[in-house]
Amino acid sequence: MKRPTLSVQPRSVRGKEVAKLRRVGTLPGVVYGVGQESQAIAMDAREFDLLRRQAGRHAVVDLQLDGGKPLPVLLHAIQEHPVSRKAIHIDFLVVNMEEERTIDVPILIVGESDAVEKMGGVLLHLRDSVLVRAKPDDIPSGVELDITSLTDFELTLHASDLQIPDGVTLVTDESEAVARVQAPRIEEEPETVEGEVAEGEAAEAAEGEAAPAAEGGEAAGSGDDSES
Repeated sequence: MKRPTLSVQPRSVRGKEVAKLRRVGTLPGVVYGVGQESQAIAMDAREFDLLRRQAGRHAVVDLQLDGGKPLPVLLHAIQEHPVSRKAIHIDFLVVNMEEERTIDVPILIVGESDAVEKMGGVLLHLRDSVLVRAKPDDIPSGVELDITSLTDFELTLHASDLQIPDGVTLVTDESEAVARVQAPRIEEEPETVEGEVAEGEAAEAAEGEAAPAAEGGEAAGSGDDSES
């Protein structure tokens, strides 16, 4: 499988001056690892975003530094802006392509659950990712979980139900629960007790009878005051 290639250049700009690079569409980063001293680099932000969408977050790419020989590296860390979520700094790790690595990869939901589609349940993601071990070229962008078997609210899918690709070993315990469907909540209307209804009606009737008498009393009092 051919790895994607990303062209980068050495970077001398450091500190607060790096913000100027980002304003003109240049993304700062660093490369380090096996047989490679830490080196500051810069790359085209649009080119990196395209590579990231196509290859995934944990992709192995051939880094071509200043037109030199391509260097296989792992997208080790991506620092993102807290609001826009755009990449603002990239760490590339030079790796031994024959050495297995343990890495956290996302769970990708596939299929449809009758408990969700027909019974109105809510799919609960009990885990968003799992640990796997593989050689750099075999690290998947994610592992699939088919939820078709979730046909009622009593069933739970575990890590053992994940579709692990060839060349990849699941590190997370297979007994770990990863997904289930929660039954919809039914809101019940409060019931009115017959005795409370009768009592309320009697109270309303009593108030209705007492009101004219009170009005009459006020009129009589008013007349006494006028006579004095």
